Amino acid sequence: MKWHELALSADENTRHVLGISGGKDSAALAIYIKEHYPEISEKLEYFFTDTGAELQEVYDTLDKLEAYLGKEIKRLGNEKPFEYWLRQHNNYLPSPRQRWCTRMMKIKPFEDFVGDDTVISYVGIRADENREGYISQKEAIKAVFPFAEDGLVRDDIFQILEDTVGIPEYYEWRSRSGCYFCFFQRQDEWLGLKRRHPDLFEKAVKIEKEVAKRKFDWGKAEVEELGQGYTWSQAGSLDEIVRKAEEKEKEQGAVTKKKSTERWQDVLRNEIDDDDPEDQACLICSL
Repeated sequence: MKWHELALSADENTRHVLGISGGKDSAALAIYIKEHYPEISEKLEYFFTDTGAELQEVYDTLDKLEAYLGKEIKRLGNEKPFEYWLRQHNNYLPSPRQRWCTRMMKIKPFEDFVGDDTVISYVGIRADENREGYISQKEAIKAVFPFAEDGLVRDDIFQILEDTVGIPEYYEWRSRSGCYFCFFQRQDEWLGLKRRHPDLFEKAVKIEKEVAKRKFDWGKAEVEELGQGYTWSQAGSLDEIVRKAEEKEKEQGAVTKKKSTERWQDVLRNEIDDDDPEDQACLICSL
C-alpha cells in the first residue's frame, strides 16, 4: 500500500504527525504534502522539539514555514537544559557513538507528545538517500516516507523551498540544523559559529573546558574509557579546530574569492557532499 493510501485509509483516531527540524527536508516535505495532498495536510500535526540550544536561524525558518502552512508548529519544550542532562551523563559530552542528547532532548519529548496513540509519522528521507533515520520502537507509530516513495531527490527539495519559503539561512555556513554545539559540525562550521554567533561559540568552549578539567578527578581507567568525552570533536578542542579552519581558509583564499560571486544558495544546491551518511541517528534533528 502506498504511503498516501495508508494515510487516507487510516481511521479517524489515528494521529498524523510531521516533525519539523528547521532543516530543508522536513520543511520541503510539509510544503509538498500541503500542495499535492491537501486532504492529508489537513490532518497533519506539525511539531518541533526545542532543546533550547537551537540557532536563531532555525526559529526564523519555523516562523516562515508556519506562516506558509497556515497551521501551528507545536513547540515541544524540554524542561531541563543541556547542562542538566550533561550532569546526568557524568559530564560526558555527546558524540557520534554516544548520542544521548538526541535520545533525551529530541526523541523522548516526541514520544511523550504522541503517548500511546496510534500515529503515522511522516519522514522526509529522499529517494536518493541511503539511510533509515529515527524509527520509533513503539508499535503504534508507523513511519512513512513520501519523498522516497514518490521519487523526489535532492534537487526537488531545493526547488520546493526556492519556490516558497526559501532555503534556511544557516545553510550559508552550516550543513545541518540542530543545536549550536552539534558534534557533527565540520571544522569550518565551528569557525562559522564563532563568527556569526560568538556568544554561542564561547558557551560551547566554556562547556568543553569545564568538562576537560574534570578528567583530573577520575582514575586512569575511567579516563581511557571516556576517551573523546572531553571535546566536542575528535579533531581536537574547539580552539584547535578553529585555528586549523582559519589556516585552511587562508590557504584556499583564492578559490574562496572566486566562488564568492555565486549565490550561496546555488553553491549549496550544486554541492555533492552536504549530507553526512553517519548522521542517521540524529535524523530527527537534522531533516
